[in-house]
Amino acid sequence: MADAGEHGDTTIAFQGAPGAYSDMACRAVYPGMTTLPCPAFEDVFAAVRNGDATYGMIPVENSSAGRVADIHHLLPESGLHIVGEHFQAVNHQLLAPSSASMDTISVVHSHIQALTQCRNFIRERNLHPTVHADTAGAAAEVASFNDPSQAAIASRLAGEIYGLQTLSADIEDTEHNTTRFLVMAREPDDPDPDTEHVITTVVFRVRSVPAALYKALGGFATNGVNITKLESYILDAKFTVAQFYADIEGHPDSRAVRLSLEELGFFSREVRILGVYKAAPFRDGEAPAQ
Repeated sequence: MADAGEHGDTTIAFQGAPGAYSDMACRAVYPGMTTLPCPAFEDVFAAVRNGDATYGMIPVENSSAGRVADIHHLLPESGLHIVGEHFQAVNHQLLAPSSASMDTISVVHSHIQALTQCRNFIRERNLHPTVHADTAGAAAEVASFNDPSQAAIASRLAGEIYGLQTLSADIEDTEHNTTRFLVMAREPDDPDPDTEHVITTVVFRVRSVPAALYKALGGFATNGVNITKLESYILDAKFTVAQFYADIEGHPDSRAVRLSLEELGFFSREVRILGVYKAAPFRDGEAPAQ
């Protein structure tokens, strides 16, 4: 992870309102930095590009609900570099005004990912889910309603910020509920390929020939390079052009990764490296940040 916190009065941007899980991730990784809330992911990228923030903290996937919508379309066009990753434990709280109880609430507000991660809890209590842009924003709105029938699913930090009580704690459906974040910056990082556990993130489009993806990925198998993540998504309205996103263990300067990327490039129309960065301690068995 890039050492941002040592630069004093620096800023890290995130999508959402104060108290969002992205806000918590910023504070966990860079406790000495000022967090900057932004309405949308595009605003986070813009804040970093124009110098309003040194870094951006972007959620990309969750162990329960899968990848965050639109991120894989936005990352390649952000004009930024991935310089780190962070794994954050996500413990959802059911928050409501002081006048509310489990018997009075009927509507629950939150981000679609949080609602998905608490699907069983919501269904068992016959609550009506209402989607918001982010969890902390939902908590802020519920606080403004001051209505005992309305509740929010958000973090403990959001409850503290907006003066809401916790009706039920840790309501996520799975105990391993963890979100992976990427740290974005204007300039790339350059970790030591020999001494660090390094991740390389690439996007690529294969040529339109039979078995192109199989052939493109063959170099990774031949050279013993582990692909920890591989996803595809459609780029055109005719569903004929797919772009692939991959996380690879290793540095492009190492012989095995270099040869693998050369073979990938031979069978691809385009290969772009989005970032080369140190692997988070979570990958080596450390518990995710709370």
